Amino acid sequence: MTKKLIPLPISALAPKIAASHVATCMQNPYPEALPFIGQQRAQSALDFSLGMELPGYNVYVMGEAAHGRYTLVKDKLTAHSKDRPTPNEWLYVNNYDDHREPIALFMQAGQSKQLADDIDSFIDEVLDTFPAAFDNPGYQRKKKSIDREFTDTYDAAITAVEIAALEQSVALIEENGVVGFAPLVNGKQLSDSEFAALDEPLRIEFYEVIEKLEDALIEALIELPRWKRESSEKLRNLKKSTAELATKPLIKALEHKYATHIGVLRYLKDIREEIIDAVLEWLDDDENDENKEDFDRKGMLTDFFAPNILVEYKEGDAAPVVYEPNPTFGNIFGKIEYATSQGSLITSYRSIQPGALHRANGGYLIMDAEKVMANPQVWDGLKLSLKTHQIKNDLPYQDSSVGSSFTLRPQLIPLDVKIVLLGSRDLYYTIGEYDEEFAELFRVLADFDYYLPSSDKLQYQFITKVTEYCQQTLSCTVNEAAMARLLKFSYRQAEHHNKLSARFADVLELVAEASFYAKQDGQTVIDAHHIDEAIVGKQYRTGQISETMLSDIKEGQILIATEGHAVGKVNGLTVLHIGDTSFGTPARITATVYAGADGVIDVEREAELGKAIHSKGVMLLTGYLGNKYAQQFSLTLSANIAIEQSYGYIDGDSASLAELCALISAITNLPISQSIALTGSINQHGDVQSIGGVNEKIEGFFKLCKMRGLTGEQGVIIPKSNQVNLVLDDEVLDAVEKGRFNIYAVETVDQALSLLMDKDAGEMTAEGYPEGSINALALARLANIADIVNGDNDDEKDAE
Repeated sequence: MTKKLIPLPISALAPKIAASHVATCMQNPYPEALPFIGQQRAQSALDFSLGMELPGYNVYVMGEAAHGRYTLVKDKLTAHSKDRPTPNEWLYVNNYDDHREPIALFMQAGQSKQLADDIDSFIDEVLDTFPAAFDNPGYQRKKKSIDREFTDTYDAAITAVEIAALEQSVALIEENGVVGFAPLVNGKQLSDSEFAALDEPLRIEFYEVIEKLEDALIEALIELPRWKRESSEKLRNLKKSTAELATKPLIKALEHKYATHIGVLRYLKDIREEIIDAVLEWLDDDENDENKEDFDRKGMLTDFFAPNILVEYKEGDAAPVVYEPNPTFGNIFGKIEYATSQGSLITSYRSIQPGALHRANGGYLIMDAEKVMANPQVWDGLKLSLKTHQIKNDLPYQDSSVGSSFTLRPQLIPLDVKIVLLGSRDLYYTIGEYDEEFAELFRVLADFDYYLPSSDKLQYQFITKVTEYCQQTLSCTVNEAAMARLLKFSYRQAEHHNKLSARFADVLELVAEASFYAKQDGQTVIDAHHIDEAIVGKQYRTGQISETMLSDIKEGQILIATEGHAVGKVNGLTVLHIGDTSFGTPARITATVYAGADGVIDVEREAELGKAIHSKGVMLLTGYLGNKYAQQFSLTLSANIAIEQSYGYIDGDSASLAELCALISAITNLPISQSIALTGSINQHGDVQSIGGVNEKIEGFFKLCKMRGLTGEQGVIIPKSNQVNLVLDDEVLDAVEKGRFNIYAVETVDQALSLLMDKDAGEMTAEGYPEGSINALALARLANIADIVNGDNDDEKDAE
């Protein structure tokens, strides 16, 4: 005979929280610093990775959101960064040999800003020196000497031609830089009209003479371009020597200051040469350039000579810990900005902007793995940078966006960084399956648990952290009753008597919302009822769908019975997950059985609404029936099983126990109590297995029973293995304590059947199942159906 089940006591329906322990912990805060609670496995992995200085020991932090991944990682990295040296500063300077390839320089902390200030002062001094230096009397005297030399040479050539012209009665005329000839008669220069009045032979003679003189003039001035070139060259050399003499002491002082830095010395050497040309081009007022006054001379010199600092530090700074929330290619590897000039895109080394790798170089970079993987170019670039130990900077999109315009190829910067990716379990295994390089670059896995073991020490830390959060962030306190309520909430999140949820962020969110209700009451102390108000408030804000479904049941739109008995009908329990809310609701499961050989048909699967796991659960029913009853005959029947009024996809095998009970009821024609709902999965041997969402399922059916009125007969059947997962609401506990609602834990199908049908299931003996038991009736009916289908009864009648 099957042992009669009794409802679970209230002590088994929720974890016990010792009020005395809570009070002691609150009165004596945890003596050590608590950057984080639990997750020892993940902390150990992070410590190992941070201690390994070899390449490839980057970290993938595996876990779900709100488990404190970022907080723990940030705290660990911040603490470890203090023991690392301050990284080098990096800056780009102009490459005067090829402006497309800026040169990268590194300096010690604080030196880059000092160098930039020195170059800025140098530019100011150059601007103060020029063009005033060209007004120096010594310079002007040398300039006039060069000009006079050119003039004397020119005048000598012109004088020789002029003498030759006078000897032939022709005058040389020079007006506005143009040299010409005019005939002389009796020492008088003829006008055009007077010349025209001369006799034709005389005019022809003058024409011939003037033509010869013009040839002589051309011959005399044939060297004029060379004279001008030589004069200009001498003047340019004079300006260069003047500029060099004026700038040399300025550069010399900088070279002496940075004598120990080879890279800066090379940079200053280039400036020594280029500053002279810049002075002649931009700071020489003698040049006839009408637009020169429109130039921003300081800006032009700065853009040409000043360094572009990418990252800078102060002496003694810790290694950087950088979190990049938007890991695009430009945000990770840096970018080059462009400006428009006369319809073309232009840029320079001063337009190079640093990325997260530049800022984290020498330290640590944290990113969300899912966002990194969303852009294949970012992932490929990151792998290349980690393998080559250089920051990739060739932009994959520049061909399309910049076209054939001028762009840069900056010198690569060495990379020394520890990458930490935050991601989910599914993503970790997916990357590992499809990318062979992933395991080489991210050799350390920091696995965050879903749950934390509930020890006294962990509760102690939990209470201390909540107290600190309330005092430091919320400017309020929490009393002992509220703290116990928060602990119960964490147990409920974990769905376990002996485990707290690792989603500590949810606890802090709840206590923050409770502080809102406390302030509304004009209190600075959060009480237990404020915690309950916060929970109820969130349920109300997200509970429209669950309330609508409950209303539909109340109005009879959805058929669910909570009283009476029915054949082939049972109340199953389901959980719906919509957004960030979950709630339980009952569902009617029906079964019909008739003579045939179609087997057990899953209506949900046939309608393509049942997913794989649910279909598997229904398939197991045939195995159970065959193993339990069809040892002496062929299992032959036709049966339909359906979850009524379900119009969406169904997955999971938690309804298989209810489906089997409905099927046995249809086979035996024994009615099932509609006051009891049940959940659980089964195996082929009739063992009841655990399921998920047990608390939501129980509370969903309880709300329906409460709405219709609790009779004391109503209750829920759950797997015994789920007993440890019970963390029920106080309202359910109160109803159970008063005997108005019952919760039963079963281990086998027979126990559930006995409870639902109020009849002994019957145990197999040598003589078979006891007469009148559920199993005996099921065996007889299945044997009868097999006889009907296989024709055995007809043969016996014919024989008679």
